[in-house]
Amino acid sequence: MSTGREKTKRLSGLINILVSVNKLTPRYINTIFFLMFRNTPGHIGLLIRYVIFKNLSKSCGNNVSIHPGVFLKGIQNTSIGNNVSIHSMCYLDGTGGLTIRDNVSIAHASTIMTTNHTWNNQDIPIKYNDTTKGPVLVNDDVWVGCGCRILANVSIGTRTIIAAGAVVNKNVENHALVGGIPAKLIKKI
Repeated sequence: MSTGREKTKRLSGLINILVSVNKLTPRYINTIFFLMFRNTPGHIGLLIRYVIFKNLSKSCGNNVSIHPGVFLKGIQNTSIGNNVSIHSMCYLDGTGGLTIRDNVSIAHASTIMTTNHTWNNQDIPIKYNDTTKGPVLVNDDVWVGCGCRILANVSIGTRTIIAAGAVVNKNVENHALVGGIPAKLIKKI
């Protein structure tokens, strides 16, 4: 059985042709197509989402798997490296700038936010207060466990594990296993 990386390499010529042809599609139509195919299962769904994402995003590497049921917001401000998998039911908000580097796995039902609500204006309900933007950087070789929340203005270090269910509201150093609410260092790896 071959890996996704091997299949992508083997089909790279076809994938590049599809990406080139898809570049001719207007951005707003690609956005509609991306939403239409968000839940398409199997290899065809992965291929369609990859081709469209590659043309909508700020940048996108090779062998990127966006599984069914992933919600992506602010795609034009999102950069993804090589060998990245984003599993089902994830919500990624790139509005404030989202960079995911190489060899990253984001397990199901995780959230990455680059925006945040303020509550400074007492004259209006909190939900109508302004929002702020802040970038998120997920460095190389990171595993984000299922159900994690990574908040704006956070950088995740290289070769790091975010334990399932963690809420990350501060930078995480390299070679760390963090977990909890809020996430704290469990041990160096």
